[in-house]
Amino acid sequence: MKKPIIIAIDDDAQVLAAIRGDLRSRYRNDYRIMASDSAKEALEAIKELKNKGEEVALFLSDQRMPEMLGVDFLEKAMATYPQAKRVLLTAYSDTDAAIKAINDVQLDYYLLKPWNPPEEKLYPVIDDVLQDWLANYSPPFAGLRIVGYQFSPNTHNIKDFLAGNMFPYLFLNVENDSTAKELVESNQLESKELPAVFFEDGSLLKNPSLTAIAQKLGLNVKAREDLYDVIIIGAGPAGLAAAVYGGSEGLKTLLIDRKAPGGQAGTSSRIENYLGFPKGLSGADLARRAITQATRFGIEFLSPLEVIKIDVQDSYKIIHLSDNSRIKSKAVVIATGVNYRKLSNKGMDALTGAGVYYGAATTEAHTCKDGNVYIIGGGNSAGQGAMYLSKFAKKVHIVIRRDALTTTMSSYLIDQIETTENIELIPNTEIIEAKGEGHLERVVLRDKISGEEKERDARAIFIFIGARPYTEWTGPGFMKDEKGFLLTGRDVLDNANGTFQWRQNQPPYLLETSVPGIFAAGDVRSGAMNRVASAVGEGAISISLVHKYLNEH
Repeated sequence: MKKPIIIAIDDDAQVLAAIRGDLRSRYRNDYRIMASDSAKEALEAIKELKNKGEEVALFLSDQRMPEMLGVDFLEKAMATYPQAKRVLLTAYSDTDAAIKAINDVQLDYYLLKPWNPPEEKLYPVIDDVLQDWLANYSPPFAGLRIVGYQFSPNTHNIKDFLAGNMFPYLFLNVENDSTAKELVESNQLESKELPAVFFEDGSLLKNPSLTAIAQKLGLNVKAREDLYDVIIIGAGPAGLAAAVYGGSEGLKTLLIDRKAPGGQAGTSSRIENYLGFPKGLSGADLARRAITQATRFGIEFLSPLEVIKIDVQDSYKIIHLSDNSRIKSKAVVIATGVNYRKLSNKGMDALTGAGVYYGAATTEAHTCKDGNVYIIGGGNSAGQGAMYLSKFAKKVHIVIRRDALTTTMSSYLIDQIETTENIELIPNTEIIEAKGEGHLERVVLRDKISGEEKERDARAIFIFIGARPYTEWTGPGFMKDEKGFLLTGRDVLDNANGTFQWRQNQPPYLLETSVPGIFAAGDVRSGAMNRVASAVGEGAISISLVHKYLNEH
């Protein structure tokens, strides 16, 4: 934990050296001692300390300084650290100014120079004010801080990105958090520059893109090589498994994801039916373990970068990325999974990221405290989200269009939901409208049988419906089923039309798409089981098939 700071300011070098020496002699084990002979430089320094998340316990300032009076310095310093204690060093002739400062800047004490011996005239005073400060002190969060508005889509995206990439952060709501307001004022931030992300080194990014944050945090956003044995697109369970096996078997492997490791499974608060984890584990924990395992085997991971197109040149695959760069590979595994289907109901688009969320139950759970939450969907992800949110929300309402959950959700989750007092199932119902000024405030429910409509207060809506494959970017060269999932293996030949010809000497491999050397694994593939374990299995199998393809070509 960082030590709190004591700052001494005096323009007289000899006096400054004396006070710094006395302070270090007594307090260096518990406090960092900083000293400056310039009030203006000290003000700049404390602004940087605030941005770094440092805590100042005490300002000890001389009164008569050429740049500004000590009282004026303390008044300015108060704006940045209002809880810090303030002590003025004065000559006997300045005692009137010191007494006036007790009212003007809530001065805690004034000391007459010289203060020898310090054991009698300095330390008792400083001990007293520091003990008073410690009584109300709680250590600040050491790490990334996001300052912004609670119901801001970009704030939500940044929180989701940091959580997905396992970076701890603290969100400070500028509307009701005093520290957030202090950071905004001290850095002269305007509303349009929020959210702002403050880093441990004191730097900040204003309303940043995810790529800018990734670069600042040291994530890879540029490929190190021009040619890879296999490029895996998507870092969900299937992609992560493929990366682990590709790296462990000596293939030069690149994993690319447009957001963070884990995919849709990474947003699950609890996965309880995955082999080998009898107590369950979160999707984020599974992703953390997997990406650590993969990188240990030497794979390269790029994030956040999006693949926008694949071209085939001779037997090489040219990957086009969203930053306009290109990478070449001998084989490709597409493991982009699925997205939750977007709801076009009235008000949903306008309030997305401001009370309406797709997945992301873990990221926004704390904002639902003591509120009513609505979950749309009846699958396992919806059930897991409901169980997690029930720890925070006053009431969790699961809204489904069917009569019951039995055909869409695992029985262990249904049992848990039925025994959780603050979870209510609302069957044969749909949410037809989301209402609110700037953020979600109410929902309109419609009973599908009677047609009756009801309006209810709502803190948040979490949507877990549909499985829309993320395949639009693949283009017409890839054969898909009627829902957009990639066809693989025998299905490629069975669904071939008159214009398609498979020009290889043998049929497509089990997970091979209609483009030779490009494989699909996990939920993005037509006929997939939509379970974490099956996705992991397909990711592993895809690398075995990549080996066979590379040996033949």
